[in-house]
Amino acid sequence: MADPMLPEPYRIARVRRETHDTFTLELLPINSARAMSFAPGQFNMLYVFGTGESAISISGATTDERLVHTIRAVGTVTRALQRLKRGDVIGVRGPFGTSWPMQEAIGRDVVIVTGGIGLAPLRPVIYQVLAQRAQYGKFVLLYGARTPRDLLYARELEKWRGQFDCGVEITLDTADNDWRGNVGFVTALIPSAQFNPTNTVAMICGPEVMMRFTAQELRKRGMRDEQIYLSLERNMKCAVGFCGHCQYGPHFICKDGPVFRYDRIASLLGKQEL
Repeated sequence: MADPMLPEPYRIARVRRETHDTFTLELLPINSARAMSFAPGQFNMLYVFGTGESAISISGATTDERLVHTIRAVGTVTRALQRLKRGDVIGVRGPFGTSWPMQEAIGRDVVIVTGGIGLAPLRPVIYQVLAQRAQYGKFVLLYGARTPRDLLYARELEKWRGQFDCGVEITLDTADNDWRGNVGFVTALIPSAQFNPTNTVAMICGPEVMMRFTAQELRKRGMRDEQIYLSLERNMKCAVGFCGHCQYGPHFICKDGPVFRYDRIASLLGKQEL
């Protein structure tokens, strides 16, 4: 078994700018025999030599030979990743953590509610549902962003909206005169979304306050806590439960998460100093 603390070298095959502060790295293993397989919702530790490493969710398709990560430049490591170019080499550890409940979702409606960069950890779910469309019921994506320039994967969003069997709704916190869509919080889209509350799996990713209110709105629609899943982000350093930086009540996000069923952590959400 490979040492989980030892990074594997990956070469950057492509760098793509997504928004003013967000970018995507497509990676290929230098040793093709060590290519990585993962489940939607898992994350990797990306290591910039001489700088450090950061936990980043995997945002590509599970069938893609390239390892895809969409990253927002907000700290020392992520800004260092942003400065890298095609051909540069980084270290990758993973995959780590729990995954979205794809097996449980088979035969049921799938509702995704997300905001901002939270769309990235859910993109592998979208790819899988669309690739295996007959296995799932209705598919609903509710996505919120701050402004038009903060929309992630704008071209893909338009493509998904154009599919007759997908219900995609987008809302902005702030819009200009050119915007013809919804304005307001993403939770406002839930009451009118077309899905069967008794036979649905909901997956949520975004700021903690947004996830808390989203879960409340889904419960108002008649969903049970056991049908709702969300992904938490914490300051993960080791990714294997050694350091304790990501402890969340009795849980370690890196090992017990990042994907949690809502009923298992509902009592912890919103607590100060936790």
